[in-house]
Amino acid sequence: MMSFAVACAVLAALCSAVGAQLQHSGVRAETQDRGLRLRTLAKLVRNRDWIRGFAVLFACAVLQILALTFAPVSLVAPIVVLALPMVALLNAHSGAVPIDRAGWIAVGATSLAVGVFVTVSAGAVAEVRIPPGAVLTSGIVIGAAVLLLGIAALVSRGNARCVALAMAAGAAYGLVSVLLRDVTYSTRIEGLSGLPPLSALGVVVAFLAGSWLIQLGYDSGPADVVVGSQTVVNPLVATVIGMTLLDETTSLDGGASAVLVACGVVAMAGVLVLARHHPDASAREQQRAPALG
Repeated sequence: MMSFAVACAVLAALCSAVGAQLQHSGVRAETQDRGLRLRTLAKLVRNRDWIRGFAVLFACAVLQILALTFAPVSLVAPIVVLALPMVALLNAHSGAVPIDRAGWIAVGATSLAVGVFVTVSAGAVAEVRIPPGAVLTSGIVIGAAVLLLGIAALVSRGNARCVALAMAAGAAYGLVSVLLRDVTYSTRIEGLSGLPPLSALGVVVAFLAGSWLIQLGYDSGPADVVVGSQTVVNPLVATVIGMTLLDETTSLDGGASAVLVACGVVAMAGVLVLARHHPDASAREQQRAPALG
């Protein structure tokens, strides 16, 4: 079943990339750089690209749920970062402004780092029941992180705002993965009577928060920067929780742990380089500079 879970996670990454492109197009079409507001939602739900993106992302969620039903979060969550090179390829194929050499190096480094991360952790993960205390602790820690990133977004603009919002969304989605794992594993083992109410409620709250933050991110910067930021933070958050609070990797030694930390650092650095060198982001900054002056 592990192979089935990995296959579902890879397909979910592809759906994430396609859905992000479609929703990004819809948000930009309806906001026209005027900023995303609650009243804009009425226009978004009538935008064909945004609706198609929602449908594709719904399929992504179903695939992610299937993957988390049959494999630990520490193995499934990192695979979502494959959406980063996928969305970059979609941009190039669609004729959008291409990423420069530094951006492509960043994409490759991030993808390779997460690939090594998954490979190293795959042999050390185990299925465990999530204790209620770990669920509450995870919610408090991630909630604080999302709040701090939201504040950072409020006091910044342009590409920095885009990255902060996407990272906040990624943290929220990382928590969703952990809580979904608790819900799916518990119901698979015990049936509906074993459904953990705290985790079920947390999934809804964290998903709604992440969804709104990701729309704000699409309004603030290019799709692949948004996808890159949230798809690195998402698995890192979920995997760190899985390895620490959930103790899914009991057989991980010191050397392997050091490799995983290094992979995390490389992946985050890759996202920052991509954000800095993305030509669409630079063009938007140049457009906004005269207005600010």
